[in-house]
Amino acid sequence: MTDTATGEILAEVHRGVGRILLNRPRALNALTTGMVVAVDRVLADWERIPLSAVVLASTSAKAFCAGGDIRTIREHSLAGDAEASERFFASEYRLNARIAEYPVPLVSLIDGVCMGGGLGLSVHGAFRVVTERAVLAMPETAIGFFPDVGASWFLPRLPGAIGMYLGLTGHRIDAADALYTGLATHFVPADGLDAVGDALADHPGDPVDVVLNRLAGRSPVAESELATVRGDVDQAFGAPALGEIHRRLRRLGTPWATAALAALESASPQSLEITHALLAGGRQRTLRACLDAELALTRTTIRTPDFLEGVRAALVDKDRTPRWQGASLGAGTLPS
Repeated sequence: MTDTATGEILAEVHRGVGRILLNRPRALNALTTGMVVAVDRVLADWERIPLSAVVLASTSAKAFCAGGDIRTIREHSLAGDAEASERFFASEYRLNARIAEYPVPLVSLIDGVCMGGGLGLSVHGAFRVVTERAVLAMPETAIGFFPDVGASWFLPRLPGAIGMYLGLTGHRIDAADALYTGLATHFVPADGLDAVGDALADHPGDPVDVVLNRLAGRSPVAESELATVRGDVDQAFGAPALGEIHRRLRRLGTPWATAALAALESASPQSLEITHALLAGGRQRTLRACLDAELALTRTTIRTPDFLEGVRAALVDKDRTPRWQGASLGAGTLPS
């Protein structure tokens, strides 16, 4: 494979299949501006050549992609470097849109952690393969941020109120849940992932869905845990306001509801307010409109005390005890 200038991604075209590997394993492939720009440039170049598919994977067995390098974004905010942060988010969202509109099938191989920006790289593509080690989440409310990378488009389109639940609580899901919700399209065992690219190259005339189903092997688990609580998820998180979500969870009083309520109570109140408004309006927006709304919100959110404190507690000092101010951004800055 050919290294990019930074070596943080590897890319090649072999037998008509483009292959991109995220190659920042020590950071769990947390996305830098350079990585995002490099992937975007490779995909743009490949639009000019005939390909049967593109495979996006990782050199790490621990993670597909843990998200954006949000610690660096915090450093930019503290230094007053708004331009650097704008460049990262604008580049990332441009890549998300390119993936969604890519002219050939894009197949993401999700093995290990896939959070935040990792979902932005994968969920907008046509095919998302998970292994038994996959862990997916949008955990941004726990760090004073909000689910971005087009999450205001894809979370509201999950079944029932599951998207609101995942976006507000940051709940982590496994392969079975990912398949149940539609965040994943196929299951392939981890020891079979290396065969995906060759299988696509061996059968360029076959539908990608058929090729992936041949590799599926066994099912990851008997049943999705989310499926077993689906009724409660829809009842609680289908409420029209945050306060009513809290009240319905308290009335349910089940172990699942208690855990969901604890997740909400530990999250940034500001982030919950932003996220609820974003997801409530996202179902009626296009992906590009959602990305535009998210980009506008990044400009204010990353300068707020809750963001600076949330990232400090989670990623800098790692004491996991953020002190939220709970101040609202104001109704005029939230998406309508």
